[in-house]
Amino acid sequence: MKEGSDLGAFLQARRGRIQPDQVGIQVYGRRRVSGLRREELASLAGVSVDYYVRLEQGRALNPSEDVLDAIAEVLALDDTERVHLHRLGRPGRRRPRPDKGAEVVSDGIARLLEGLDSVPAYVVGRCLDVIGWTSVGSALLGDLGSQPRAQRNLLRLVFFDAATRALLPDWEAVARETVGLLRLASGRNPNDAGLAALIEEMTVKHEGFKRLWADHDVAEMTSGCRRFRHPLVGDLTLSFEALAVPDDASQMLVIYSAQPGSPSDRALRLLARWSETTPAAL
Repeated sequence: MKEGSDLGAFLQARRGRIQPDQVGIQVYGRRRVSGLRREELASLAGVSVDYYVRLEQGRALNPSEDVLDAIAEVLALDDTERVHLHRLGRPGRRRPRPDKGAEVVSDGIARLLEGLDSVPAYVVGRCLDVIGWTSVGSALLGDLGSQPRAQRNLLRLVFFDAATRALLPDWEAVARETVGLLRLASGRNPNDAGLAALIEEMTVKHEGFKRLWADHDVAEMTSGCRRFRHPLVGDLTLSFEALAVPDDASQMLVIYSAQPGSPSDRALRLLARWSETTPAAL
């Protein structure tokens, strides 16, 4: 069962990161395993060892919220990881998403992007496809309109596109975050054929992705800063806000901005003037 194996792999990865002394367990001699043993975690969470083993093996279906919360507490999960654990542990009756073809932005979001055309902005779909953008967003990320539709995907851009890698001075951190976004999306949509195909493709084609995917990290893009090394306007440090698209929470609108009067602000204004000659084609 896919959900069970995903839950077990996530629990094993997180269990391996908690050292005994972090939870008050005194260690004598050498240990064969890194992190907590199953019986130690079970004891700390207040469940039987047999039940916890069945949980990791995918044989204990629909554990209670209290059990998952107790395990999350022992594993020191953050809010995003805790939500991910609950999705994996209590999947409910989620049916495969019907294939509706390529995702598109709604008319309302398209008009919003037109109004935001002086700033970098783009919309990401459930499989991390970039499905809409402003002309400045395209200029920042590398002329999205000229790229094949299949390549306009955050995973493929970050891992396979040399220009994108050169654009990101903090590539390793961005790569890890992007894989975490995919892991979170996979937990939300465990039966999505498009996501499953993307994960399989990335795992087969890129060792770096395979390594990061095996860590079972989850990430949620909300706000933060990103550094860029742009070939036309130089270095920029931009803040971003990521907002769920109304009526379709699987899509996300990402908007970048610069501190007014800063060198990044001047560089961004220069990029905006340059992008006026490049239409934001979809």
